Amino acid sequence: MTSTARPLAAQQVAGMAGQVALLVALSAGAGLGAVGWSAGIAYTAGLWILLAAAVRRARVAGLGPADLVTLARAVLVGGVTALVADGLRSGAAPVAYLVVIAAVALVLDAVDGQVARRSGTVSALGARFDMEVDSFLVLVLSIHVAAVVGPWVLAIGGMRYAFVAASWAAPWMRSALPARYSTKAVAAMQGIVLVVVAAEVLPLPLAVALVSTALALLIWSFGRDVARLWRDAHPS
Repeated sequence: MTSTARPLAAQQVAGMAGQVALLVALSAGAGLGAVGWSAGIAYTAGLWILLAAAVRRARVAGLGPADLVTLARAVLVGGVTALVADGLRSGAAPVAYLVVIAAVALVLDAVDGQVARRSGTVSALGARFDMEVDSFLVLVLSIHVAAVVGPWVLAIGGMRYAFVAASWAAPWMRSALPARYSTKAVAAMQGIVLVVVAAEVLPLPLAVALVSTALALLIWSFGRDVARLWRDAHPS
């Protein structure tokens, strides 16, 4: 093992240990079953394969301070994934555990960016890692909330992945977009709305209205980005 590989390997071991510890805690407290364990382990394996490849492409020794905060969030997302998968089998996920873990992951989303700026470690790798963790959390939450308000909620979780799939067929969609506060606000709103609805504290009509508003804003945000990319690629 090379000297540049050791830091990442140690971080991977720590992350895997954290994931297993969380799954054990959910087994004891929330009755997490075999399906949840399988989903959690599969998620962890996929995460490490993709993250190791990204670190190699970035030619860095390992994850920076802000990336480690994102790694902690990724472990929490693994717990949410396990709970949602187990809930699909049993018909009822332990809402309290799911909401608390997802809420902590959303709070930490505001921390990793601050750590990156204050430590001077802002990087393309960190930004991509952060975005992928956010996107997967929204996808998993949308699967859970779909059982509450209807399958159309899956459009929220699948929107970014549909955008990526479309970019494979349309190379002009792969260009960089300018950073916009509104884009970040709309993206953050999705996770918050899904967690609130997942808590099942709202009347169904209000939950439907809230999720519908979030979806409408997400469609507007993606539509604006696609229009911008099209204009840049086809100036005539």
